[in-house]
Amino acid sequence: MKLKKEISIIALLVVGLMTVMTGCKKDTNTSVNPTVPTVSSTDPVNNATGVARNNIVTVTFSEAMNSLTTNTSTFTLTQGTTAVTGTVTYSGKTATFTPVNALSADNIYTATITTGAKNNAGDSLANNTVWNFTTGGSTSILAAVQLRTDTNYVILAKTAITNISTSVITGNMGLSPAATSYITGFSPTNATGYATSAQVTGKIYAADMAPPTPINLTTAVNSMITAYNDAAGRPSPDFSELGTGNIGGKTLGPGLYKWSTTVTLPSNVTISGSANDVWIFQIAGNLLMSSAVQIILTGGARAKNIFWQVAGQATLGTTSKFEGIILSMTGINFQTGASMNGQALAQTAVTLDANTITMP
Repeated sequence: MKLKKEISIIALLVVGLMTVMTGCKKDTNTSVNPTVPTVSSTDPVNNATGVARNNIVTVTFSEAMNSLTTNTSTFTLTQGTTAVTGTVTYSGKTATFTPVNALSADNIYTATITTGAKNNAGDSLANNTVWNFTTGGSTSILAAVQLRTDTNYVILAKTAITNISTSVITGNMGLSPAATSYITGFSPTNATGYATSAQVTGKIYAADMAPPTPINLTTAVNSMITAYNDAAGRPSPDFSELGTGNIGGKTLGPGLYKWSTTVTLPSNVTISGSANDVWIFQIAGNLLMSSAVQIILTGGARAKNIFWQVAGQATLGTTSKFEGIILSMTGINFQTGASMNGQALAQTAVTLDANTITMP
């Protein structure tokens, strides 16, 4: 009897233990674990360097978020202890912080998205996400592109200089390796080693003229190519893809600008800076300036310190007014009545039509 009683007690204990275990299992299966949103990616990435000063900052989440919780309180940007003023927008799974002003050159910035950001179910990020990046550019004045002997020419080309209608050119013109016959529309008067024209305040040089003109022009063309490569090869731009190529209406401070596409000037552009400041514009496509548009210099900015490196064709619209030095790999086309305070240096041809071109 005693043995049977002990077995019964053990059986009851086993049943009780199984009941407890079953109950615990049931509770585990029926509990609801919230889906915690996470940050999938950031742009710039953490510890990125050479970031363009006009760069926007983005964060992409693992799921859709409540747009009301992604704002300037939960998504911030600082430089040291100084908060950067900006606006925050949200679309899809991505929040974007757009600074009001361009970021400072060569500075470390810290972006933060806090646990105040929630998904549509009200679940917060598990932790604050913090990342750093360093802007490109330099705090010192950008070095000018060295033109060397090209400073002797207001127009320099390799294949042709064509003048459709009477122009006014102040400065020397040079053409090499093409011969004098490829300079048209100027009615030149030949002299020893150069020619003159009523339309040119300066001299006209071509590769087939008397020495030392041929060797001087070869040196100048080589200098032009070197200057082009210098401008195109400058690293760590201050501004990248500004305006997606449309810079009409913008005020451009000193620095290095880079575009992978064509750049257009459909309306006036202001270039603002001191007499010692330098601007380099790296353009992988064409440069297109609309008719009657002007480049306006303010603050003492000088055309001789503004370099437009253009891989494609540079076209200045009718009666437009251009400032700066164009270094073109393809060609430069001045439409009727366009004027330039600067230099036109083309690795192919320059076409003119009743233009005024003045050495800066």
